[in-house]
Amino acid sequence: MMANEDPCLSVGSAKRASVLEKGACVSSKFAASHNETSQTKSHPLGPIAAHEIIQSAALIRSCWPDGEECRFKMLTLLEPQKAELLPYLTAERAGQVPEYNIDRRVFVVYSIRGTHNVHEAVVNLTTGKVESNAKLGPFMHPNTDAEEVLAVEKAALEHPDVRAELEKLKLPSGAVVVSDPWIYGSDGVNEGKFFDDRRLMHCFLYMRDPNNPSEPDGCHYSFPLPVVPVVDPATLELIRIDILPTGLDEKVRPLSPWKPVPANEYIPEAQEEMRGDVKPLRVVQPEGTSFTVENYSELGRLIRWQKWEFKVGYNQREGMVLYDVHYDDKPLFYRLSLSDMCIPYGDPRHPFHRKAAFDLGDVGAGVMANNLKLGCDCLGSIYYIDGLLADTHGRPVVMPNVICVHEQDAGILWKHVNYRTSRAVVVRNRELVLQTILTVSNYEYILAWIFNTAGDITYEAKATGILSTQPVDLELTKTPHPFGTVVHPGVLGGYHQHFFSLRVDPMVAGPGNAIVYDEAVALPRDPILNPHGVGYTTHRTEIETSGGYDLDPGKSRTFKIINPSVRNSVNGAAVGYKLMVPPMQPILADADSFHFKRAEFADHSIYVTRYAEGELYAGGRYTNQSRGGEGVRSWANRKDSLAGGDPVVWIQFGINHIPRVEDFPVMPVETLRVMLRPVNFFDRNPAIDVPSSRQEINCSVAVDGSGTSLESAVRGMSLGGDGEERGLTTAAGASRDSPCVCP
Repeated sequence: MMANEDPCLSVGSAKRASVLEKGACVSSKFAASHNETSQTKSHPLGPIAAHEIIQSAALIRSCWPDGEECRFKMLTLLEPQKAELLPYLTAERAGQVPEYNIDRRVFVVYSIRGTHNVHEAVVNLTTGKVESNAKLGPFMHPNTDAEEVLAVEKAALEHPDVRAELEKLKLPSGAVVVSDPWIYGSDGVNEGKFFDDRRLMHCFLYMRDPNNPSEPDGCHYSFPLPVVPVVDPATLELIRIDILPTGLDEKVRPLSPWKPVPANEYIPEAQEEMRGDVKPLRVVQPEGTSFTVENYSELGRLIRWQKWEFKVGYNQREGMVLYDVHYDDKPLFYRLSLSDMCIPYGDPRHPFHRKAAFDLGDVGAGVMANNLKLGCDCLGSIYYIDGLLADTHGRPVVMPNVICVHEQDAGILWKHVNYRTSRAVVVRNRELVLQTILTVSNYEYILAWIFNTAGDITYEAKATGILSTQPVDLELTKTPHPFGTVVHPGVLGGYHQHFFSLRVDPMVAGPGNAIVYDEAVALPRDPILNPHGVGYTTHRTEIETSGGYDLDPGKSRTFKIINPSVRNSVNGAAVGYKLMVPPMQPILADADSFHFKRAEFADHSIYVTRYAEGELYAGGRYTNQSRGGEGVRSWANRKDSLAGGDPVVWIQFGINHIPRVEDFPVMPVETLRVMLRPVNFFDRNPAIDVPSSRQEINCSVAVDGSGTSLESAVRGMSLGGDGEERGLTTAAGASRDSPCVCP
């Protein structure tokens, strides 16, 4: 718990769902101090505090007559305009107290409870006024929330029409049915009870193990059911009930009695036997951590580590955000965040054709973040950062331990052995990790910003959790399926893609950045210059207008952020950072599909746009049942000139998930990494001053005498005809006495 934090706002992970549903309590002591606290000066980038949530909600309510109840979907900091904030940050870094204040504003999305009337508003906390308050237009729907999801689950499972359909399955006595409400998606259909202009949710139904129905943590995804209720989340009205196709084509057959299949559990107590030979592995820092953490606002954190310095914020949509990133007092990035995610499914049959999750826009990374635990999610010496969000009633809710900060050893950073002297100089790769973990119903995403001592920044995304399964006819278990992989008897894991979009707002060596890409190209054979046909060189292309761009491994195409006005002191090249991006298969849905139109970032590995206020989310501000036209593809298609401008780079990466049997009942992590690496930015290896690895510091241990036994045995052998022991020569660089600068 943070210092001076009201204990009433501290919420444990076991209670989080109910707190998000009911709202966190706000003590009378907290309320009494509200007026005084609200006058406390806050940093322009500081996440909104509890008193600011309360004040914002009260100002919105004041716009409506008594009796109209507001349902708050989002209350989050509206960051100051960049032109206004940059001078503030410059003065702050110079150790000056900025002589001017920047108004604190909150962006609010809310509805009138029980209706589809949704508004977005801007609240100015400095002036105490609502600056704007407008009703959203068609096909602009808000995110869902925990209270709503629980209500939709309950409405679906208790409806008599749904129960009547389930009766046709003749499930075992005492069976417990579980509902996973999903965002409805879009398909443009508007016929009778089939429509997507009104916000809906469809509920995929499952059953707990009928032999152990009282186990709430059982893997119900082993028992998918073919009944899908469609519910209006605002009114909780049952719109219709879809029946799933369970064969190899689109045909839907009448419901028939469920056929027994075995359970497939992931919880440890359900396994026949656990491994007994996994011995402890501990991360120990006897002298403490090498990083420091300060408060730059009530909830914002300033982190310094190994020449790095940056601010950490947190909000409902993006979760963790990094600001004002510097290395050795050199500016690098104004703002870094995971901008969007999309998971489009590839089954063309109704209703799977609409299945496409935009987890950040449809729900919010900040809402889905786990309460991270010592010894489980993060190892070693950990600093935790809490988040603070608002519930649907406009009350503050503490999200404990949503970010863990720690150091880790990542192998060797650099090494050289002088073969003439056998001296090895070895430097370990120490990394600083800021990690958050999201649970999105069935899936988990482990997301981390990772810094090292050589000036590299890595964004790492790991996908794990459980497949969103669907039923398949039991007799087809061993028949190849066109739209997925059978991972368990009667269980299909559908093909789907995962797309992530990083938003990189650079200030590499200051303002005036440009985006280029370099390619390695073969030289034509020439009798004088290239007579042997082995030569190649590089060619640089500057990106002059906004647009979408692709990787080309055949040309080693590498995108770079450079500052043409700042030159390297050694070679005179423009300083820069290169983007090391893993290749991905672009979205497979065709260009006329709603999957493609909505996932505006999923067709190119790189998008470049000119900076514009409010353009933060690659899929657009409102992704729920969206139509497209409001995201990064649309912005890039403006073909804005980037000359002398302020570029923003959007990096896309992802996987095409063709499920394996090994991905069930829970999936081992699939790991993706994007690296931002300096290119001609420094005048030498920036990690040259990192102390070498030393055994007296690392205290490593040779196991069972390994490392000397073979040498001892050979030394004791008679190696010559005269029967005398001869000297043993150890390979260069492998001398037992040669230090790895471990003298």
